[in-house]
Amino acid sequence: MADKREIITKAVVAKGRKFTTSNHTIRPPHAPSSILGCWIINHTFEAKKVEGAVEVYGQYEINCWYSCNENTKTEVATERVSYKDVIKLKYKDDKTIEDKDVIVKVLQQPNCSEAVISSNGNKIVVTAERELLVELIGETKVMVMLLDDEEEDDDWDLDVDDEELEDLNPDFLAKGEEE
Repeated sequence: MADKREIITKAVVAKGRKFTTSNHTIRPPHAPSSILGCWIINHTFEAKKVEGAVEVYGQYEINCWYSCNENTKTEVATERVSYKDVIKLKYKDDKTIEDKDVIVKVLQQPNCSEAVISSNGNKIVVTAERELLVELIGETKVMVMLLDDEEEDDDWDLDVDDEELEDLNPDFLAKGEEE
């Protein structure tokens, strides 16, 4: 006769994913003539659960290398930007006992997909992309079946038979010790 037990364990009980494109305006000290390159670095973030979603608060630096003074001089404009992503959760386990822990995985670090000079010619507009995955860890119950001793399969037939013994090399250990 089988018996049941409930085990309380931690598991991923909900997940969410979000791809975001955002535009940022950088105001360099000199009017840009052309964009030479743009990088996004120093990405940091933290997250917290708010009802049926996770809010991710982050920031990163945009470094834009540009030419100015009619392409005779170069400069780097740096701007630190902040963001807030609200990522909706899809629950796989709606009978969660407790769900406190939030794990954020960066699927795509913030990167510059485009940097252009604004129409009035004195600003740089940077388009940034990022993708985040969040997992909510919670306590949940798992049901397991226990088998009686009578139902347990102890006949594994792990004995060594004579045919297997015939294939053994009796000098195996002796050769290893001589070297």
